[in-house]
Amino acid sequence: MNAVAEIALIVDAVILIGVAPIEMFLLDRPWAQQLLGVSFANRADVELWAFCIGFRNLIGAAGVFVGVWMLHNGHADSGLVVMMVVASYLLLSSLAMGLADLLGKWHPRGGSIMGTLASSVLPLVALLAQGFWG
Repeated sequence: MNAVAEIALIVDAVILIGVAPIEMFLLDRPWAQQLLGVSFANRADVELWAFCIGFRNLIGAAGVFVGVWMLHNGHADSGLVVMMVVASYLLLSSLAMGLADLLGKWHPRGGSIMGTLASSVLPLVALLAQGFWG
């Protein structure tokens, strides 16, 4: 696997691990809402969403680290597949957030733009780097 792609996914995994507890357990804090670009009148209305998205982040990060382990422990081909599948999953699920915003499901509308961009960049870098320089 290309080093640029691997590093991009490892950095993304570390970020995902950092953001997950904020989404899962700290969403009631104003700084967490500002960081995530969300606003809501009733926390109970978004608890399920936030917990599931946080858990999705942990699953994505785990996939990256499993892929890295495989890459460096005698399973390079399988590790590459795992890493590219995880990168694709992370990119597509991030873009789904932007699509939800376009469909009017994000409140306030337009609030997902920064999150969509931020969560899409590193998986996209990994896919492009592996595709063009792998």
